Amino acid sequence: MRSDTSPGPLFSIITVVLNDRKGLGRTRSSLRRQSCRNFAWIVVDGGSEDGTRDDIARFAPEIAWWRSGPDRGLYDAMNIGMAAATGDYLLFLNAGDELASPDSLERLAAVIRAHASPDFLYCDALERTPRGTLLRKPARSHRTVWYGMFTHHQAMIYRRSAVADLSYDLSFKVGADYAFTISTLSRSARVARLREALIIFAPGGLSQAMASVGRRDQTRIRRQYLRLSAISCFLIMVVQSLAMLTRRGFPAFYEICRCRRMYE
Repeated sequence: MRSDTSPGPLFSIITVVLNDRKGLGRTRSSLRRQSCRNFAWIVVDGGSEDGTRDDIARFAPEIAWWRSGPDRGLYDAMNIGMAAATGDYLLFLNAGDELASPDSLERLAAVIRAHASPDFLYCDALERTPRGTLLRKPARSHRTVWYGMFTHHQAMIYRRSAVADLSYDLSFKVGADYAFTISTLSRSARVARLREALIIFAPGGLSQAMASVGRRDQTRIRRQYLRLSAISCFLIMVVQSLAMLTRRGFPAFYEICRCRRMYE
């Protein structure tokens, strides 16, 4: 999947999977549709027992690097994938996640060229509702990182040289991607935003399944990384809890407030 005219890929796309053959297949299909081929696919399987490993072995000609075996969880697997990456930019696209359109990587590459190789990029995301509708969820400004993740982690792209000495902190069960992103922004001289949806987010991820743990992790991260006061952290957590209750109890109202455009 590497470009014939480049010594290495522009993108390393890192996919973490555990017992999700169907999700891995959707992610693979999304990558096979891309018009931009200047990427290398890295797959880190946590030791699946549902046949996922057999599928990975079958897909091996399309994969630049893969492993299957026990790890210490999602963020450890992401660290493993990052260590194997050789691309200029890192994109974490977990099993079940998809790129929004066949030219997603092509448009992303154009933004990278236009902004003289930024250290960090981020985009909007599409979310699939239980009804099957795709909602466009615009990213907030990265300057609101104090509140939390301003877009899905899968819609963030990291320049590998800017995060070469960083890793996901395994002491955070759910919030390690938040800490990683704060650290990246603190050292990023050039940040670019693509006001288009890059990915289709697969629901049911760790942050949704363990939302309360994630909020506690974020409080620790705000105190440790951003030096916010305990009162500020408490107020942010209250607002986040109210937002989550609104999303679960009044999904239509949440969609009107948070999402700008709907796709069928």
